[in-house]
Amino acid sequence: MSSTTWYFARSAGVMAYLLLSSSVIVGVLMSARTRFGVPRFAVEEVHRFLAILAGTFIVLHGGTLLLDRVVPISLGQMLVPFTSPYRPFAVGLGATAAELMAAIGLSNLLRRRLPYGVWRRIHYLTIGVWLLASVHGVLAGSDRSETWFAGLVAGVVAAALVAFAVRFGMRTDRPRAESA
Repeated sequence: MSSTTWYFARSAGVMAYLLLSSSVIVGVLMSARTRFGVPRFAVEEVHRFLAILAGTFIVLHGGTLLLDRVVPISLGQMLVPFTSPYRPFAVGLGATAAELMAAIGLSNLLRRRLPYGVWRRIHYLTIGVWLLASVHGVLAGSDRSETWFAGLVAGVVAAALVAFAVRFGMRTDRPRAESA
């Protein structure tokens, strides 16, 4: 792999992770009914656009890695999780995340034909995709030992944890216990 291709694969992977994380954070905050100061349809469009861009960068990341001749990975090894000769567990997590994201994307295309509850449960798999992608980047990424990458992942995880706390931890519909 040329250094240009290697840098492109790395940067596409990092961009895919940042875009996926941003989409997940916006989606979690939307499901918490957070007020963004702009109309909800605009936030939904940003969420959708981030997800589409994330998918695009995932394809660019994987496609560029197929060009690698130093650590060759075939299309079959990329599509069948945990069969890669290079860090099989870590690469398998990334392949699983990408395939789950593709399935979620297909469910979005079929959203109007699916019962809302089914679509929503499928959509919750995005949290799993994000978790798998996070572990994939930390275990497989060539920048995993770099300080900037550790800081980037720590910042993204912190932002996601705040969003999850807003969504799942701060419920206003629970009755309050009366004090004695």
